[in-house]
Amino acid sequence: MSWLIPQQKRHLPGKRWISIMLRSLHLVGIAGLAGAYLFHQPQAAWFPYLLLAVGSGVLMVAKELYVDSIWLYQLRGQLILFKLLLLSAAIYWFTQPQAWIYIVVILISGVISHAPGKVRYYSIIYGKTLTREVWLGRSDAKIRDCGDN
Repeated sequence: MSWLIPQQKRHLPGKRWISIMLRSLHLVGIAGLAGAYLFHQPQAAWFPYLLLAVGSGVLMVAKELYVDSIWLYQLRGQLILFKLLLLSAAIYWFTQPQAWIYIVVILISGVISHAPGKVRYYSIIYGKTLTREVWLGRSDAKIRDCGDN
């Protein structure tokens, strides 16, 4: 699995600014989409926001997967997949907008993005905080607060 999770994180020049810009664009897309959709605006009003939200979201996931795919095994990545499942359910299961789905997705986003590292890096699959050191089986690996990376 070294092709998926390499020994070292992959370098991405400008990673921090790329993240900031993508998150900002994503927030604009989500806000416009939720507002227009929940207030029954025509598709022409919310569709550009949908493209912006989905496009920026896909790029954020691609960035995380490129830099360090261990993200898929951590709660922060698993919750992204859960949010996609919820949003997909909204499209296929409901004929009317469901505010609770948007609220749950926004709450998940807010909580996980501001949670301490020991929560964000927790792996449901492995039942512990999963850091790069733990994954690589290094002897100095331990469960710890992973900081605010």
